Amino acid sequence: MEKEYLESISKAAAYLKDKGMEKPVVGLILGSGLGELAEEATNPVAIPYENIPGFPVSTVEGHAGQLVYGELGGKMVLAMQGRFHFYEGYALEDVTFPVRVMKALGIETLVVTNAAGGVNTSFNPGDLMIITDHVNFTGVNPLIGKNDPEVGPRFTDMTEAYDKGYQQLIRECAQSNGLEIKEGVYFGLTGPTYETPAEIRMIRTMGGDAVGMSTVPEVIVAKHAGLKVAGISCITNYAAGMQSNLNHNEVVEVTTRVKESFKSLVKDFVAKV
Repeated sequence: MEKEYLESISKAAAYLKDKGMEKPVVGLILGSGLGELAEEATNPVAIPYENIPGFPVSTVEGHAGQLVYGELGGKMVLAMQGRFHFYEGYALEDVTFPVRVMKALGIETLVVTNAAGGVNTSFNPGDLMIITDHVNFTGVNPLIGKNDPEVGPRFTDMTEAYDKGYQQLIRECAQSNGLEIKEGVYFGLTGPTYETPAEIRMIRTMGGDAVGMSTVPEVIVAKHAGLKVAGISCITNYAAGMQSNLNHNEVVEVTTRVKESFKSLVKDFVAKV
């Protein structure tokens, strides 16, 4: 890890502290159409990404592109309204930069959310899925390169990428909110194309339940940084070959439809974590 990169993390963290973002304990990465949760925070401080030193800028529709700090479920949280993707042309160290900054600010728990295509034939658009594990099928890894042992280990254990205790807590929160929740393995690819029907058949054969273009790099870096991770996917469509065509408008439309269930689930989880 280059010295300049470590300095840029410190610089961003110092800037955010100066803006009043003190001692957050939970970080939230809110995917396509799911960013509205950040607006539930009380006494929020919102800073556009372009104002934060070293931060990339989100270019995807359905991503507000700001960092929101405030109280949610009785805890101080840092919520990303929109994330960065490898397919936008960013290096993985830029995609995962916000996770490093959140860690520098003191978070202990990272909640990752995303919009995903349903590969499991028992899933339907609008379902919420606990991510129990993932497959990194991007062909890249954000930890490639020099390693600083003060930041994290050279070889990061991914045995429990998504904390098992957190998975159980999400199940309990879903039950208390009267929500049916699915569980499964998130299969990460680079995008920006949607998968072919043949690729989806391969993913299903290889044990994938949902497919998407984000999340995996952030979770790898979170584990490297010693954070505990919880993951929730919103199944927004049937994957390729399971419906007539795929488009991003449908993704935003379905997340809008289920946002109240999603918000109540995550708020309850944050309160109890």
